[in-house]
Amino acid sequence: MGAPALAAEAIALTAVAVALAWPVPILLSRAAWPARAPATALVLWQLIAIAGGLSMIGALWLFGLVLLPGRPLLAALPAAALACYLLVHLVRTVVAFERQRRRHLALLQLLSSPHPTREATRVLDDAAPVAYCLPRGIGSVTVLSQGLLDRLDADELAAVIAHERAHVEERHEVLLVAFKAWREALPWFPIAARAESEVAALVEMRADDSARRSQPDEVLARAILSVAGATGPAAHASSRRDRHRDRFLRLGRAG
Repeated sequence: MGAPALAAEAIALTAVAVALAWPVPILLSRAAWPARAPATALVLWQLIAIAGGLSMIGALWLFGLVLLPGRPLLAALPAAALACYLLVHLVRTVVAFERQRRRHLALLQLLSSPHPTREATRVLDDAAPVAYCLPRGIGSVTVLSQGLLDRLDADELAAVIAHERAHVEERHEVLLVAFKAWREALPWFPIAARAESEVAALVEMRADDSARRSQPDEVLARAILSVAGATGPAAHASSRRDRHRDRFLRLGRAG
């Protein structure tokens, strides 16, 4: 293949990479339909991330071939460097997540007690309404606070537990870790942070949809209002409130 053809392909791949890195994610994040089909939107976000990364790597490789004809190994170095950079960040993020999960589980064993009637469920002696799942394969644990148990009715509690179990069954932590790695690899790139935030919101909506199979929308909406009062790191408080609000409004529109 001649240099003009390689240059044309490199420019075309660069255009694809730019589109997937800027206007396409912005349009998707501003669209209304993902709230109606969060599973489809999650697949689309994954395709954008994978295709965008491959386009950037491919464009670098082709430009290298144009600039260094006859020296394919040297021409591939920039593309290989970018691929290794992204892969290293992914591995580092996965390792850090696993370490944090193990520390969390060890602390949980000390600071919580088994639920008297629910399997794989532990109760924190905390007045704040807290509920989450700690993924660990078949040994995943659902964590509830005493404040949540005191505040919710039986049907509301069932909706919350169904929501949390959906996160584990659908392996949402894999998606969250992958997009966190993307953001940490490209901290100067605002779209990476937006993508991470959008995916986090969509997995909550997807888990809500699982809970809605067993509980009415109004029950889940009441539970969301109760859990929305949960405390947490101040840096994430605003985004968490917005996420609860969006979930509540979505259920209201559906009802």
